Amino acid sequence: MDDTTTRRDWMRLASAGVAGALQLGAQSAPPSGALEVRVTAGAQRFVAQPPVAWVMRGGDFASNSIWIDPSSQYQEMIGFGAAFTDAACWTFNQLAEDARQQLFHELFHPSQLGLGAGRLCIGSSDYSRSVYSFDDGPPDPDLRRFSIDHDRAYILPMLRLARQMNPDLFLFGSPWSPPGWMKDNGTMLGGTMRKQSFAAYARYFVKFLQAYREAGVPVNAVSVQNEVDAEQEGHMPACLWGQEHEWQFVGDHLGPAFARDKIDTKIWIIDHNYDLWGRALDILAKPEVSRYIDGVAWHGYVGDPSSMTRVHDAYPAKHMYWTEGGPDYTAPDYLTDWGKWGATFAEILRNWARCIIGWNLALDEKGKPNIGPFPCGGVVQIDSATKAITRSGQYWALAHYSSAIRRGARRIGSKGEIEKVSHVAFANPDGGVAMVLANQGMDRDVVVQANGRAAGVHLPADSLVTATWRMRA
Repeated sequence: MDDTTTRRDWMRLASAGVAGALQLGAQSAPPSGALEVRVTAGAQRFVAQPPVAWVMRGGDFASNSIWIDPSSQYQEMIGFGAAFTDAACWTFNQLAEDARQQLFHELFHPSQLGLGAGRLCIGSSDYSRSVYSFDDGPPDPDLRRFSIDHDRAYILPMLRLARQMNPDLFLFGSPWSPPGWMKDNGTMLGGTMRKQSFAAYARYFVKFLQAYREAGVPVNAVSVQNEVDAEQEGHMPACLWGQEHEWQFVGDHLGPAFARDKIDTKIWIIDHNYDLWGRALDILAKPEVSRYIDGVAWHGYVGDPSSMTRVHDAYPAKHMYWTEGGPDYTAPDYLTDWGKWGATFAEILRNWARCIIGWNLALDEKGKPNIGPFPCGGVVQIDSATKAITRSGQYWALAHYSSAIRRGARRIGSKGEIEKVSHVAFANPDGGVAMVLANQGMDRDVVVQANGRAAGVHLPADSLVTATWRMRA
């Protein structure tokens, strides 16, 4: 870094009233090299800024400081991503092959965004072109009719392409409904699961996982049901699961079936909103069920992310996962709400989530295909006529997190209350540190402090900033 840049950084620190850094995490080495910064704000999209020099500090500290403590470590990350719904995969499949290859390289390759986690639907969701399961028709308790042929046309090819770009892609599967004949109303649209179908449904999961593995797409985790407490009034594929039904299915059928057939896929429960934290605690309190459960999947539509910490604190051996949340394509800030998503992601991660998986990876300019009632938008929008690709505000939030925080990273301590600024920091397996700051307020300067060093970082109004550096060995 040249002398002019160094003096500017020093003056920024001085004008902020910084007399020194707070020595948190004394066991960690001080930062080395420069602090690399990328910014999304205004017309800038994930643009690299001039490197910022670290300076020695000692004594008091400024009120606009954020202190990093690498010695305080929390959850280990799986990654970031969104859902390979039937609709998303069909939309990707409408692109010319070279355009699709380029987009998937951008989304999944570790040298680019490096999206490392994704969700798939076990049968149709509301974001499908039709209502389907893998065993449609009259009752078939022996599953003689079971087939994943529907997914072979464009879902499995998109999943294989994503895995080609990122071989470490972690996939999580959720059903929106069992086959209709397993339910009280005989249809995948709304209704309730019947207990007498539990044994057949456990075999259905096993056959799905085996068939997907044979097709070259192993699935790492599943939930019993997407949104166990939402019936959706019969407007879309959905199914109510009472609390007792969920734990009985896992403890008496699904868990034993996975053990019997040597299925190493993890089981997650709830897969619904934060306000169901009491249900999670009740199910995990049953040791005969809890032994089969790896963790709890959460959606962010109702309640507060602190519910994840509440469940984690009660059962620290169980993991928290964030598995759904997406934008509204009709919202005026659909393309520019990166600050909102950046702050949302920070709070999710500060409450023990090991992944952030958004909703549809891709939809068209009208939020289609969609057989349900909701106006969701894709992480990317692909015009149905021109095939032009538009990147949403959520896309840019994922870019700031996923490109810098990799598989195996651990959240580390970050402390400091600055109005309308959210922050979270991680130590990557390669020794690097990544910090994301979401500023939903005015233009301002903050000071990042770590183990006796300080660096001034400029946060434009309504911005996302990713700062990365290395700790001296």
